[in-house]
Amino acid sequence: MQKDPATNVLGQELAPCSARPLTGFFRDGHCNTCADDHGSHTVCVEVTAEFLALSKYLGNDLSTPRPEFRFPGLKPGDQWCLCAARFLQAHEEGCAPQVRLAATHASALEIVPLEILQLNALPD
Repeated sequence: MQKDPATNVLGQELAPCSARPLTGFFRDGHCNTCADDHGSHTVCVEVTAEFLALSKYLGNDLSTPRPEFRFPGLKPGDQWCLCAARFLQAHEEGCAPQVRLAATHASALEIVPLEILQLNALPD
């Protein structure tokens, strides 16, 4: 799989999102993506209890550990490369987690407008 260029939504080099828990489509700690990443795991977020509950309700339980996939389960405050469409859905539902713009891949802009990412951005 060929990674897309590691550029963030600000036009700069993509910053890391999280090594604990290890995140990203490539599980490299970055929200890197490629043509095979059909979920566009490109938005680096800091998850909240409210978001985790919404995600579970929508059928994607991110809080329960899945050792068979080496997934520890997320807890509030963890950073994670979230699917862009799920982020947009959470925003529309009024419970979007905050975004790390420097660690959010430019490909997220194909799904989420920059203005929405900025509205939910963590302070620098």
